[in-house]
Amino acid sequence: MTDTRLHADEVNRTFGDVAALTAVNLDVPAAAVTALVGPNGSGKTTLLRLLAGLDEPTAGTVAYHGPAATREVGYLPQRPSFRPGFTVAETLGFYARLVDDDPDRLVERVGLSAAADRRIEALSGGMTRLVGVAQSLAGSPPVVVLDEPGSGLDPEATARVFDVVERLAADGRTVVISSHDLALVERTADCVAVLDGGELVAHDSPAGLRASWGGPLVETVVDHVDGITTTPADEDTTAQASITGTDTTREADQ
Repeated sequence: MTDTRLHADEVNRTFGDVAALTAVNLDVPAAAVTALVGPNGSGKTTLLRLLAGLDEPTAGTVAYHGPAATREVGYLPQRPSFRPGFTVAETLGFYARLVDDDPDRLVERVGLSAAADRRIEALSGGMTRLVGVAQSLAGSPPVVVLDEPGSGLDPEATARVFDVVERLAADGRTVVISSHDLALVERTADCVAVLDGGELVAHDSPAGLRASWGGPLVETVVDHVDGITTTPADEDTTAQASITGTDTTREADQ
């Protein structure tokens, strides 16, 4: 039986009179990648923040079932920002000192050793996102929650970030991500949770969803979730889904 690291039980989250999540039940398995997908406003960021312990549900519970740790869950927001004027090594050194960690380990873990002396403001978007992933690993949390780690990046940078995600799970870390890139989700994730209108409408392995939906996610999810349209790949990019829609809860919930 697969160990569960995080468990959401009948979770509801409201903002005023808007229901962002309704009766969500989700088990996040250990040492695996769980991906949340769905249109903008479907509740992905809201659920990620609840799983990371940053917010409390309006009703229901979120429980951590893992080893004792200085930092149980690490978190990467969708748009990480760091103070300019400092190098990668200095920036990660700050976060490492907060939890008595080794900054060199963090830099190496995400493949930024060659850029360790580069200032934050001189980094590409992909490298900045990797600094954010490294920050989320400070203190060696058993669970890492990453909100849209590939958002706004070119295909090469996105693939690099997802390669890091795969290695984290292969090394025994539990990873929860949200993403609009369904091709990479299908390649990387062990479990996929599909949200629509604040409800969990599907939860299975990529192979399970492919079997039940009759094809790869990038081609079939449009038939099962409102607000998602697929766009064909061009010569330079992998096929991916373009997830559209208007956020009804808050700007960050994508």
